[in-house]
Amino acid sequence: MNWLTNFVRPKIRALVGKRDIPENLWQSCPNCEKMIHHKDLVENLYICNQCNYHFRLDPTTRLNILFGKEEYNIIEIKNSFDDPLKFKDKKSYINRLKEYRKKTSHNDALSFASGNIENEKVIVGVLNFNFMGGSMGNAVGESFVKGVQLSLKEKTPFIIFTASGGARMQEGIISLMQMPRTVAATEILKKNAIPYIVILTNPTTGGVTASFAMLGDVTIAESGSIIGFAGKRVIQDTIREKLPDDFQTAEYLKTHGMVDIVINRKELKSTLSSIIKHLKNN
Repeated sequence: MNWLTNFVRPKIRALVGKRDIPENLWQSCPNCEKMIHHKDLVENLYICNQCNYHFRLDPTTRLNILFGKEEYNIIEIKNSFDDPLKFKDKKSYINRLKEYRKKTSHNDALSFASGNIENEKVIVGVLNFNFMGGSMGNAVGESFVKGVQLSLKEKTPFIIFTASGGARMQEGIISLMQMPRTVAATEILKKNAIPYIVILTNPTTGGVTASFAMLGDVTIAESGSIIGFAGKRVIQDTIREKLPDDFQTAEYLKTHGMVDIVINRKELKSTLSSIIKHLKNN
């Protein structure tokens, strides 16, 4: 040991350690597994530039892309109750809610905002898959109904982005009751001639698919999104037949008449503008 090993090496290590390299500088595409620079991913609206895979978005990112950063107003909707059944499995439901609220900075799985798309005011709801899989419980149903009521009051188009694993099991029958509740709300929109547009994103499944997600005046799906009720493997095991490789994809649903438009995220804003103008003028 000498002054060179005692002094120079630690100094070099200290300098190297000070380099500030973001952990998310590169991201791997879940579909093709190619590495994408984070800056390129953001500039491409979180679409893989190799295989066109559309990355899942949180509500804030979704709204920023649709309206522009901070060019919209968040609509605060309070939930009437959190844990009606006092449910507990490995941990209590109320503690799970606290964890997800801290993790996502959102009160529950459905967020609402108002903004303008090409000078047309709209009310937009975004389901957050990062909050308990975008599951639908009382808070989601309550938010959906109040969002519809605001849309009716202001006579503005109602747009919803779906991403969900289905009903929230921790709320039992109360979560299932949100299915007819949200369906009834969409019927009020139609009776009052308020445009209702649904954008299905990856994944949209379970009770959300079986209720308000498939009832839009126009149903749009982001390219490659998985959309269905039960999972592909469950269906195959039940009917004992092999299903097509593209079964339950947005493209498959369009071919079979379940979706009106399959779209690249980059074209969504202009497409929504055209649809809103058409629906309001007819």
